[in-house]
Amino acid sequence: MSAVLAALRIARRNAWRSRGRSALIMVMIGLPVLVITTMLTFVETVNVTAQEGQVATLGAADARLVRTREGTVLRQEPNGGSWRTGGDEAAVSRLGTAEVTALLGPDARLIPFNTGVLRLGTERADALETDLRDPLTKGVLTLREGRFPAAREVAVTPALGLRPGDLLRPSGAAPLTVVGVVEHPHRPSLRQVVGPDLPLAEPEEFFSPGEYGTGWLADTAKPVSWADVPTLNRAGLHVTSRAMLTDPPRTPVRGPAFDVQSVVGLGTMVIMVVLVTVLLAGPAFAVGLRRRRRELAEIAAQGGSARHLRAIVLADGLVLGGAATLAAMGLGIGAGVIGPHVVARWGVGAGARWGPAVGPADVPWTPVLCVAALGLLTGLVAALVPAVQAARQNTAAVLAGRAPAVADRRGWPLVGVALVLAGLGATVVARRQPGSVWVLASAVLVLFGLVALTPWLIGYTGRMAARLRLPLRVSVRDAVRHRSRTASAVAAVMAVTATVVAVGIGAHSEYMDRRNAYTSARPTGTLAIWGGTMADATWTKLRAETARLLPGVPLAAGHQVQDAQGRRYVLRYTMRWNGTKTRRTVAVGDQVLLGLLQGRHDPRAAAALASGKAVVFDPAALRDGKLTLRASSTSGPPRKLDVPAVLATPADEHQGGALLPRALVERAGFSTAERQLYAMHRLPADSTLGRDLAKVTSRVTVAAEEGYRNVPDPGLWGWLAGALVLVVGGTLAATRLAAADMRPEQATMTAIGASPGTSRVVVAGQALYIAGLGALMGLVGGTVTGVALSRPMTTYGAGDPATIAMPWPFLIAVAVGLPVLATLGALITRTGQPLTRRLL
Repeated sequence: MSAVLAALRIARRNAWRSRGRSALIMVMIGLPVLVITTMLTFVETVNVTAQEGQVATLGAADARLVRTREGTVLRQEPNGGSWRTGGDEAAVSRLGTAEVTALLGPDARLIPFNTGVLRLGTERADALETDLRDPLTKGVLTLREGRFPAAREVAVTPALGLRPGDLLRPSGAAPLTVVGVVEHPHRPSLRQVVGPDLPLAEPEEFFSPGEYGTGWLADTAKPVSWADVPTLNRAGLHVTSRAMLTDPPRTPVRGPAFDVQSVVGLGTMVIMVVLVTVLLAGPAFAVGLRRRRRELAEIAAQGGSARHLRAIVLADGLVLGGAATLAAMGLGIGAGVIGPHVVARWGVGAGARWGPAVGPADVPWTPVLCVAALGLLTGLVAALVPAVQAARQNTAAVLAGRAPAVADRRGWPLVGVALVLAGLGATVVARRQPGSVWVLASAVLVLFGLVALTPWLIGYTGRMAARLRLPLRVSVRDAVRHRSRTASAVAAVMAVTATVVAVGIGAHSEYMDRRNAYTSARPTGTLAIWGGTMADATWTKLRAETARLLPGVPLAAGHQVQDAQGRRYVLRYTMRWNGTKTRRTVAVGDQVLLGLLQGRHDPRAAAALASGKAVVFDPAALRDGKLTLRASSTSGPPRKLDVPAVLATPADEHQGGALLPRALVERAGFSTAERQLYAMHRLPADSTLGRDLAKVTSRVTVAAEEGYRNVPDPGLWGWLAGALVLVVGGTLAATRLAAADMRPEQATMTAIGASPGTSRVVVAGQALYIAGLGALMGLVGGTVTGVALSRPMTTYGAGDPATIAMPWPFLIAVAVGLPVLATLGALITRTGQPLTRRLL
């Protein structure tokens, strides 16, 4: 025990004496711990449970009742939280306050509320219409300034930027006076207006009791339990009660089944984190070993055993790893607790409706402590190789000032080749398996094989040193001579680069696959208005209202198909688009609609449509000049139709579908009725067309074809930024070690007249060699993994071809940009050395 304590004291003094190196090691070990701890704490803090959000939902009330839309059948699930709508039961009409009071009991007291939207010019804000002065609403919102509003008054949240005394001007209504500033307990960025009488706009969203709806806060004589919920559901009321939240119904909980993929994925992630961190921190530990060789040799000369020397170096890993883990864990917990508040207040745009939630500070201690243990283990593993080297060093050679010779292990290249071949074979097999975890697990074998091959590759590439200019020749030969130090740095750069390249290729392939798989039946920019089932007079009125609201916009008509009994039918065909089985609904219309779908006048397609043929935009759907359709109805028997068709070119590259003339449909025994309108017209963001047409009939649907809107994942360049930090940091650590090892050579160069710039070029050459070789190896290994990874990420069944897309700018930035930046960083490294006496 005394030897261990002595080793820890020596490690502590050495860490304090070499503060720069110690800080570098702590950053390398602590960075993964910091990031993972921050993410775990952040997610746990923003996750507001039903119990934590109880006051914001209920205030001081016993229950919150939200009315569903009229005609909706509601069933809340036994867990009390989830719900679903629909069913075969007869839907009920909405109840009033008196009927709800009767359901809850004669002693119940209800206050109404209404959540919706308040339009403020071109913007909008969420609105809560209720009386905050009532004791039942206590805690729903917190008063920060002023007072709660009365009639014709409002309170606003801070995100709206108003103060007491300001006027709020809703669209189409009289101004309202702001008398208070309130804040939601868990959503600081919420843009909300609260008052007892608000001119709310009808929301277009689906029924969602947590966001929009009309209902009551209820004070009841007895708790509203789960046993009361089915009765209230049948009355069209969604229920949230204090009794259900504090004492949820007991449901049997089954333990999760053993998931092999999850275990393999977690193990792969742990191995990768430990491998990259050890390879990055390893050179820094080696720096300490080289600088402490004489100290360790003196300990050995005074009777210290190899076990003592190993313990001293391992104590460095324990001290620095422990300090890094504790600091990173504390900073991560702090960032995870503070982060949600920062993001909630300043991290969302002005147009954000909700913003992230913020719950009470919550730390998932079990995962966090596991991550901390992983960080401590990483520190010990990173110091393991230097500890073994310290135990094997030649004491006499070190005391004489000679660098110890390091013998190569001839078996390592064979081990490396075997691991690479095994990894490649496993990758080929894993590529065919569902899920990407098996490919990533196979990549670990390839990485270990490349790590084992790195010393041999350094020796092989060192043969080109004779062809280089003097400073670069010195750099490469020194790197080859100190192969153990160089191999660790090259392997670290390789591992980071391979990971980033593999993720980049997989993510870009997935993006390109989704973009290629996108398809629509209408050109981008099309406005569609569907009437559904309605009387002819209602459609005539709806069409006239559409023409009035869209003056000067050309409208193309589409037709609905029905049989002789008036049953509505839909005509569809099935084909494969980008390897995925796709079902399309065909349109029925005339030449005007054909011109809209093609974006131009096509005489051949127009002539075919006029002659009674279908015009098809999907080549794979045609068979021998015919299109096979399935006519289906919810109330009638299905039918199969084979109609003559011609192929035409649509307006957009990703557009498909087909257009049938009315005559062709009517010859098949159906009748048609105009129930659709199409126009090439983009609605403004504040358009009220949907609500205006809904005043004519609630059966209208307004949709806009916006095309493929997703953009490449910006997180891809975030990976590049992370790789930049790790590669440049690891390379600079290795070059600092190189500069320390090359002090005798640099002293000789200075003595014979070499300029400081030459010394800088020598060190920069080391950085270029380390980062360049590591990036090249990582590019090859990462490309193999990325290509294999693209298959499970872009295929969704048998017959679906994989999409492989190379993000060339990203790959060039990784393979060329990272070594260049590492070299530039080394050029500014201090390399001046004083003249010293050489021991021969």
